[in-house]
Amino acid sequence: MATNRKLGRPTDQRMSMLKTLTTDLILHGKIETTLCRAKEVKSIADSIISLAVKEKDNFEMVDMKVVTAKLDSNGNKVTELVKSKNGKEYLKVVKEEKTEKRQKDMPTRLNARRKIMTKINKVKDSDGNNVDLPSKLFNEIAPKFDKKTVGGYTRIVRVGPRRGDGAEVAILEII
Repeated sequence: MATNRKLGRPTDQRMSMLKTLTTDLILHGKIETTLCRAKEVKSIADSIISLAVKEKDNFEMVDMKVVTAKLDSNGNKVTELVKSKNGKEYLKVVKEEKTEKRQKDMPTRLNARRKIMTKINKVKDSDGNNVDLPSKLFNEIAPKFDKKTVGGYTRIVRVGPRRGDGAEVAILEII
């Protein structure tokens, strides 16, 4: 007997579809899909969220040296005129070195981050910038479930049959 629903698709298409639905659930907080798909995504999302809840505070703050371009009052890079060995002149960007505090994941949190990345897709926002979904899980979603010990992070609400094919539609949301 199969442990998961086949959903009428070959394995690669099914896994891709579930990955996309899970990504959308984490990104938007709720999705509307068929009941069978919602049940499958619920198990994946609950496992990901429980992993994030377990590892949310497992990091340390570290001082890191960061080299950046020096900016003037208008926000433009500061350049200086430099001569090369063969006598040609060119503009060189002036760099400045700063020390910043940054989060460094402990090994178990890093492993959890990598496991999460295998179950979700990379996403870009409307401006074309990458959205860091594991960080969203660790920093926004996991703190909401501080008191919960096991599962139940998502909820399925049945909506009714779909007009076109009569499939049972449900809304899956993060509580």
